[in-house]
Amino acid sequence: MKLSYDLHLHSCLSPCGDAEMTPNNIVNMAALLGLDLIAVSDHNSALNLPAVFKAVSSVDLLVVPAIEACSSEEVHLLCLFETLDGALECSSIFRKALPPIRNKPEFFGEQQILNANDEWIGSEELLLINALSLNIKQVQDAVQSCGGMVIPAHVNKKAYSLLAVLGSIPEEYRFSCIEVNPPDNSLPFAGHRISDSDAHTLEQMQEPSHFIELPERSTKALLDTLCGRI
Repeated sequence: MKLSYDLHLHSCLSPCGDAEMTPNNIVNMAALLGLDLIAVSDHNSALNLPAVFKAVSSVDLLVVPAIEACSSEEVHLLCLFETLDGALECSSIFRKALPPIRNKPEFFGEQQILNANDEWIGSEELLLINALSLNIKQVQDAVQSCGGMVIPAHVNKKAYSLLAVLGSIPEEYRFSCIEVNPPDNSLPFAGHRISDSDAHTLEQMQEPSHFIELPERSTKALLDTLCGRI
């Protein structure tokens, strides 16, 4: 089946995410736009995913558990998981790998943790946009141990991307998929390519423009396809 997707969205947990990017607003906007699959992928944390999963129960939409990790090389990596529990487990690993630098909301922005009713239940105190003490391979190992896969994020951007930092897509990492924003088929890569909005505001969320063929609408089918298992 052909399904529309956006696998790179930031909630108000990310300090760069707009306050209106609440779990319910994201889910309902995605449903209004007509998307089939979405992933809320906050920086180095999955703490808003439980609320997102509760919010999605009222609409016809599949949510893929996700985190956007920043490796010690300062490369952004989109991490997709088969289960919410796996994403939360990896989120705990990532938090321990964050430098002990507290967020300054007045400078970087709030890092809000919300419940399923979009009510404030806490804030992440450590600054989430810092690089982890884990290199790319260590991020891969952590994500895979939690039942997930790693996709280099926005590889053709001029900052925080694999090409900007390393100048290439090294074969040693055995990536089966890359994220290309904007789409670019000229990059030398034989695996899957996805393109996402990387939306930090509701206005940046896009109507269906990227599609993927899956045997069924499930997180497992998505990961199996992007990993080349099917």
